[in-house]
Amino acid sequence: MLLLAAAWPAMAGAGAPERDGTIVIRGGTIYDGSSATPVTGDVVIRGDRIVRVGPAGKARVRGARVIDATGMIVAPGFIDTHTHSDRFLMGDTPELRLNLPWMMQGVTTIFTGSDGNGQPGGKVDVGGLLSHVESAGHGLNVAAYVGFGAVRQAVLKSDARAPDDAELARMKAMVAKGMCEGALGLSTGLFYAPQSFAKTEEVIAVTREAAVRGGFYDTHQRDESSDSIGLLNSVQEVIRIGRETGIPVHFSHFKAAGPGVHGKSVDMIAAVEAARAEGVKVTADQYPWAASQTSLAALLVPRWAVAGGMEAFRKRLDDPAQAAKIRQDMAASLKLRGGPSTMLLPSKNKPWTGKRLAEIAGEWNVDPIEAALRVILDPDGANSAISFGMHNDDITRLMKQPWVMTGSDGSQGHPRMYATYPEKYARYVLAEKAITLADFINSSSGRVADTFRLDRRGHLRPGYFADIVVFDPAAYRPRADYVNADRLSEGVRTLLVNGALAIEGGKPTGAAAGRALRKTPPAGTCA
Repeated sequence: MLLLAAAWPAMAGAGAPERDGTIVIRGGTIYDGSSATPVTGDVVIRGDRIVRVGPAGKARVRGARVIDATGMIVAPGFIDTHTHSDRFLMGDTPELRLNLPWMMQGVTTIFTGSDGNGQPGGKVDVGGLLSHVESAGHGLNVAAYVGFGAVRQAVLKSDARAPDDAELARMKAMVAKGMCEGALGLSTGLFYAPQSFAKTEEVIAVTREAAVRGGFYDTHQRDESSDSIGLLNSVQEVIRIGRETGIPVHFSHFKAAGPGVHGKSVDMIAAVEAARAEGVKVTADQYPWAASQTSLAALLVPRWAVAGGMEAFRKRLDDPAQAAKIRQDMAASLKLRGGPSTMLLPSKNKPWTGKRLAEIAGEWNVDPIEAALRVILDPDGANSAISFGMHNDDITRLMKQPWVMTGSDGSQGHPRMYATYPEKYARYVLAEKAITLADFINSSSGRVADTFRLDRRGHLRPGYFADIVVFDPAAYRPRADYVNADRLSEGVRTLLVNGALAIEGGKPTGAAAGRALRKTPPAGTCA
């Protein structure tokens, strides 16, 4: 509130009319990305920047384009900390590259390379991706991580072993190169094979290359349930990585997944608060859904069984003793997650599309583990699974923390790709009143920009880039659900990306004004 109030006198004394090409968003309810209290006023944009934020009607608008925002919410464009947007980033049509699933929610910036995946196709090529964003034309701003999984795969393939000194040096050099090409930091997905084969010491050694270059450590932590080391031990592993390297650590999709860990959000919060009090920089993001999504194989198949890749896994299934052990371990994992009725299979154009694992097992007259194996071994790799494993009390408790922000983890087949932000608004602001509208906006914009030190983004302030969303508080809502996951959201009336109108009158304009957001490492840390 103080920042906006301080801008009022300068606005009132403005003398010169705005020049041609200026846009004035007039009379909206303005949330600036950090304040708790809104104000009614105008936002003036010239080129790609905000030039004024002030009282309604005070801007002289001769020659300016005026957008009437009366009754609308005006806020910084949302910044999605965790996406799986490869299909859109590398889309072969201009429309795909607009990234409409996110754009229609009011998102103006996305982070990619999440879960240790690296760049599209599992590559370690931050520079190539960011150059592609600029040359091909993209609807949103893009920041990218170096992916630990992509790095490890390039050096060790799918081997379940530690790197030798030469291999570790290669991995570190790849991370350093990605950082020097503009990466935001290093992402890991230690839950997933082959990243799961890495010991903490290996991760720390590689992470130091991102730390020395001013990066961040973003992680799908090793265990969000009771699969391996346990949820709370996994939280402590992340904190240890931050403590020993000095890097700011960030938990992706922070959650307690599975009936066995419901209520553990209390202990998760306590662990993070203790680390922050100690001086370790710890933050998290979260999506407002009770169901997660990943591959059925990742949910159920023990990691030892996929060492060496899927071909090795198939061979183990041909060995009766190993196959029995695999089935036994899969059954234990399924029980941890609440059983086959908690798993929805969303992959398109398959016999199991839109059905629960329990349902498809009944149709095939086999036990759920056999049904799961048939899905997992599908030659098309169509084994995506939505797992209903979170409790709303944990979701709400985490959402209220001042160091938690919004991240969609948007991926095909789950409504979070198309509807995370309006879902959070509709359910947790309007229906449950768990958080305020200001909390929703700040945790989706300014808090993200400040945490990740994004240059002049995330706030409505003079001199900042004009990434702005205008949405109708009565009409902003999700349309996607678990059955129809690919429906675009409604209610965003206007969206500007770097000052260009990306959505006007509720419809995309086709403007592709997104930019590559390269992080600049400290002087002397790159050759």
